[in-house]
Amino acid sequence: MAYRDLGGAVLDRLRRDDWGAATPAPSIIPALPGDRRVAPPLWHRPAHPTIPRCPEIDCIRHLLPPGVVALAELRAAEVGVGADRVLIAAGAINAETYAVALAASLDIAFESLTDRSRDECPLSDDRLIEAATTGLLPFVVGKDVNILVAPCLVDSRRLVEVATSGADIARRIRITSTAQLQDFVARCGSREIEHRAVEWLRTEQPEFSACTRHPNHRASAILAAVAALAAVVAPMTTLTAAELALGAIFLAWTGLRLLGLLSERLVRRRPRSFADDWLPVYSIVVPLYREAAAVKDLVAALHRLNYPMEKLDIKLALEPDDHETREALAGLRLGPPFEIVIAPEVGPRTKPKALNAALSLVRGSFLVVFDAEDRPEPDQLRLALEAFVAADERLACVQARLTIDNAADSWLSRLFAAEYAGLFDVFLPGLAAWRLPLPLGGSSNHFRTAVLRRVGAWDPYNVTEDADLGMRLARFGYRTAVIPSTTYEEAPARFAPWLRQRTRWFKGWMQTWLVHTRSPLRLADDLGLAGFAVFQLLVGGTVLAALIHSLFAVLLVWQFATAWFADAAPPLMPGFYAAILIAGYLISAALGLIGLARRRLLSCAWALLLMPVYWLLLSLAAWRALFQLLRDPYRWEKTEHGLARTSRLAGRARSPISS
Repeated sequence: MAYRDLGGAVLDRLRRDDWGAATPAPSIIPALPGDRRVAPPLWHRPAHPTIPRCPEIDCIRHLLPPGVVALAELRAAEVGVGADRVLIAAGAINAETYAVALAASLDIAFESLTDRSRDECPLSDDRLIEAATTGLLPFVVGKDVNILVAPCLVDSRRLVEVATSGADIARRIRITSTAQLQDFVARCGSREIEHRAVEWLRTEQPEFSACTRHPNHRASAILAAVAALAAVVAPMTTLTAAELALGAIFLAWTGLRLLGLLSERLVRRRPRSFADDWLPVYSIVVPLYREAAAVKDLVAALHRLNYPMEKLDIKLALEPDDHETREALAGLRLGPPFEIVIAPEVGPRTKPKALNAALSLVRGSFLVVFDAEDRPEPDQLRLALEAFVAADERLACVQARLTIDNAADSWLSRLFAAEYAGLFDVFLPGLAAWRLPLPLGGSSNHFRTAVLRRVGAWDPYNVTEDADLGMRLARFGYRTAVIPSTTYEEAPARFAPWLRQRTRWFKGWMQTWLVHTRSPLRLADDLGLAGFAVFQLLVGGTVLAALIHSLFAVLLVWQFATAWFADAAPPLMPGFYAAILIAGYLISAALGLIGLARRRLLSCAWALLLMPVYWLLLSLAAWRALFQLLRDPYRWEKTEHGLARTSRLAGRARSPISS
């Protein structure tokens, strides 16, 4: 039997046929409305009359108290997984101990892959990576093909059935541990992981990569030539026209924010009570770099998620030289479902590169990205799943609402909190209601994993990978929604860290605009006229508004001061610009005020009086980003975390009336 046929036969026998499968096979793609595989409501579910015996843990029953075994079997029936996963997730037994014991009880050889060479595995590099998610790895020994199985990544109960069936295929099975299998894949598949993390988008879809230099800039060259000629022939007319155009763009940008303010529809629904045994495997990816101070609270927050730990697949993506964070994680003695993924050394040192490396190894049908400082609400995964199930397959991503936890640290963090409240609680839900393209926030984005891979995942050369990915999803015909679940984040409370973070954000938005406007006609065709306009105003307009704001402000001060000292009436145009600026301040303040009211943070509202100062700081960050884009486009300025002095979450936890 060829190894492909043998592997397929074993996979068919060992993988689960529901969402709890260990492999992203077509049979476990999320059920959609109208699909016959939609799980029945809880009240139609038959109750378990008795606790079924779990033969997959017969090999370790003698190692555990009878009460622990009984609870594990009950939990396995409730969650719809093997009792071995329950015991391992609870820390009652080690995964390696279980694999060795299972192999001995089935009279099957236990394989250590330490001395195995790449040549003994007939899979291509691409298929080799999949072995880390399927738990199945073929090896050629002489003329025979053996299948190495990591029992914790497959349905171990079916593994027992197959191994004891007496079939020919049972002779070919060998058992290894999850750690051994993943170490082998990481060692022998490093080039493929590196390619996927760094080069895939650039080589397979170069038109969407910020690394690619496209020579087709004829339209820009023609416009620049026309503008230069006009400036020489009629300088004053050209200057006035340019001022009017910039003013109109700024006004349109302000109008878009007003549209989001007026069209926002907040829908609060009680989450559907999905049965735990119906839930899919859900992957969580957390990129970490120099986050030793934050990992303890991060792990605690992930443990608080209202989702079966047996069905979580948590990947912590670290940089190779970040020994401090690795030591901090080692001190926490993490077991399943936590796994550490080391990002490749080559390429830019960016968050999206680390995310791509982890994406190659995730097992979940769905995936969410959290940052080190994130504290998501416990029901967030279930709410995201509800949104996916209620929609069609074109809904590829849902964005949770981000809010600032340390708003009381400084006036800067208060303005940050107002900005986030206006953006995530008012503006983005309004755009989502119109099904317009959204620039994603950098955290709490929930994806269909298959779709994320299909569109090329994150661009490792874009330092604001979230906004870029949101627009690319829209160009591929997918939608993004906003769910009423909150993730608490830490904002920089001091100017220097804030400036570095905003510089990176503006630089990434510039990269995103340049990438997607390489072919404006194709962009308009992909997004439609409304989506095209939103992209130009939301991405390009935000950057342009920040750049010209300081110029407008200086020009206004100069012209009004000149008129004052000359004892003359102010000229008409500066008055027009002043009206535009004031309208922008008022709309932004209104967004922030409404958002703060919804967050019950009106104590921070006084900081909105500093909006003109805040916009000048944003303009400074935008100009710094422009210079950095020209000199060092892929530089990632790290935002330090763990510096917050106040916490709304901590205060709520201490409150005796907190719910």
